[in-house]
Amino acid sequence: MEKARTFLQLTDDQSEIVSRLVDPAHCSGFYDDFALNGIRVDRVEQGVVVCTFKVPPRLIDRNGKLANGAIANIVDVVGSAAVHVEGLPMNVSVDMSISFLSTAKLDDELEITARALGQRGRYSGTVVLLKNKATGEIIVEEVVT
Repeated sequence: MEKARTFLQLTDDQSEIVSRLVDPAHCSGFYDDFALNGIRVDRVEQGVVVCTFKVPPRLIDRNGKLANGAIANIVDVVGSAAVHVEGLPMNVSVDMSISFLSTAKLDDELEITARALGQRGRYSGTVVLLKNKATGEIIVEEVVT
């Protein structure tokens, strides 16, 4: 158990980086820190967020691929950032459709692009693409309404 605890322990620098990327009011603590550590925000515009992420060993499943749960968490959080309005609570995904089209392996560099589709009342729609940065292959497409 101690070996696992040591492996999962974030350094102070890593914790600081994660705290700047994620709204603490939305963060559920350990899980989000664990899954989101290492995401680099490359570009933010009105309704668009582009990030890069290198697949770390802690998010690999027993088949050597990026775990589906980690993928779902990453695209959900980055998609929420595309429609987030400063000063308001983070949105909650109500209806998520995730299409797993390919897989990612350890050390693959991924690009995550989230775009706001529009808003009706308090509901916002987003689309998120997760692709291999080197090959351009789409790994996941997520649509949230």
